[in-house]
Amino acid sequence: MTTAVTEAVKGTGQGDREDTGDGHRYVGEEELTELAASLLRAAGTSPAPALCIARSLVEADLTGHSSHGVRRLPGYLAAVRDGIIDPARSGEVRSRTGATAVVDGQRAFGQLAARCATGELASLCEEFAVGVVTIRDCNHVGRLGEYTAELAERGLVALAVSNADPTVAPYGGRERRLGTNPMSWALPRAEGRPPVVMDWATAAVAEGKLNVARAAGLPVAPGLLLDPAGAPSTAPEDFYRGGALLPFGGHKGYALSVVIEITGGLLSRAGISCLPGYGGHFGTVLIGIRVDAFVPAAEFREQTESFCAELARTRPAGDGHEVLVPGEPEERTRARRRAHGIPLPHATWRELNDLNGP
Repeated sequence: MTTAVTEAVKGTGQGDREDTGDGHRYVGEEELTELAASLLRAAGTSPAPALCIARSLVEADLTGHSSHGVRRLPGYLAAVRDGIIDPARSGEVRSRTGATAVVDGQRAFGQLAARCATGELASLCEEFAVGVVTIRDCNHVGRLGEYTAELAERGLVALAVSNADPTVAPYGGRERRLGTNPMSWALPRAEGRPPVVMDWATAAVAEGKLNVARAAGLPVAPGLLLDPAGAPSTAPEDFYRGGALLPFGGHKGYALSVVIEITGGLLSRAGISCLPGYGGHFGTVLIGIRVDAFVPAAEFREQTESFCAELARTRPAGDGHEVLVPGEPEERTRARRRAHGIPLPHATWRELNDLNGP
């Protein structure tokens, strides 16, 4: 098993360590972005929104999170054909109350609704120092960390959560009751440095990463999923036959997922995913805090940077180990892939080109 695939199937969020596995085609960022945008335009999306979505997907691939990258396009285009996604809409602010706002996702591509919500949250924080934005009728938004990182670059502490369709068993159970229910938290570092970004699912592995392992014909680590009979399994196919993912960290990840399910599902009015009335949308909530309302922004950035430097000076636990700050592995992966290309499984590359026509 290559290191790149190992990281993907473990669901560590650390990004690929190297791009030297067999069975991959290396594609440049611009080429992949244009291919994705052309597929979206053909599906009825206007050029500017299509480019926005394409960049979001390619950004996920650049940072090593292929589970949220261009491999999502076939499913997105199928959702357009099935009427789940409206390619002509882009989301809009529906209402404002003080430092809060509701964005109507309009069943558009989730990336466009999330981009609308991110801009609205930045405006609220500028005016009120804090802000909360929910998105209704929201489709899959991609990586939450994309949006929290952008807000952190604007000088905000940003948090985002989302519930999703049930794929995860509660702690001690064997049936699907919770979504992978991701969360992201981002904070600004020194000027010119990428923010500290935490971004992961509350499941032991994101479904997309499980799909990557399945496509590669590889097992996953123990402790990530159950088979349809409720027995522990390392075979990705067992999940797609009716098994369930497990929460990370046992009861701790389970409790966090429950809180996200309620917060994301009810504040967005998407609903609790395992209860009647849930329509399959992603209940997304974004929260922002303007740093300089509480402490001088320069002081906050300086102290954060000093902390990051102190963490980096920690003596490694063994050969090959290194202490990195959340977000740094993704930055390293981005730099490497911009220089050497984005690795796509040949099957994914063929599928995308087949969708693009002869």
